[in-house]
Amino acid sequence: MNTEERNRDRKEEGKKNRRAEESVVETVHIVRPNHLNGAERLFGGILMQWIDEVAALAAKRHTHRNVITASVDNLSFLKGAYQKDVIVIRGKVTYVGRTSMEVKVDSYVENIDGDRILINRAFFTMVALDDYDRPVEVPGLELVTEEERQDWEKAKQRREMRIRCKEDF
Repeated sequence: MNTEERNRDRKEEGKKNRRAEESVVETVHIVRPNHLNGAERLFGGILMQWIDEVAALAAKRHTHRNVITASVDNLSFLKGAYQKDVIVIRGKVTYVGRTSMEVKVDSYVENIDGDRILINRAFFTMVALDDYDRPVEVPGLELVTEEERQDWEKAKQRREMRIRCKEDF
C-alpha cells in the first residue's frame, strides 16, 4: 500500500465517531526516592510528565494518530504525594473540535483498600497530526452517559475561555 492509499484509508477511518470511553487511559506509579523534591513530596515536574503522557495516550486512542500537546490549563495541585504512595492517573477525551481535543486528566493517591484521593486535575488541548506533522481532522465524540455530556458542556466553556485568553495576548 502506498502513502496516498494509506492516507485515504486513514482519512475514511478518521470520519468515524468514537465513544468517549474508548479513549480512557489509566496508569499506575509508585513514588520512589528519585521522584521526590526537597520537601520529600512528589516533584511536580514528574507528575506533569506522567499526566502529559496519559493525555497523549488518550488522544492517540481517540484519533489513532500521533498528537502533540497544544496547551495545558487548570493544572491544580490539590494535595501532596509522598514516598511509597501509589499514584493512579486517569485520562479521557472530553471534547473534540476540528483538529484538536480536550483531555481531562485526574491524578489520585490510591490507598491499600483501593480508595482514591484526588491530588491533581489538568485539562490538555491535544492536536492530531497527519503523516507530515500537520494538523488533521479528528473523529467525532459519541457521548453515552450524562457525565460525558456534562464533561462536554464544561469543556466547551473552557474552550471559549481559552479563545478569549488568546485574544488578550
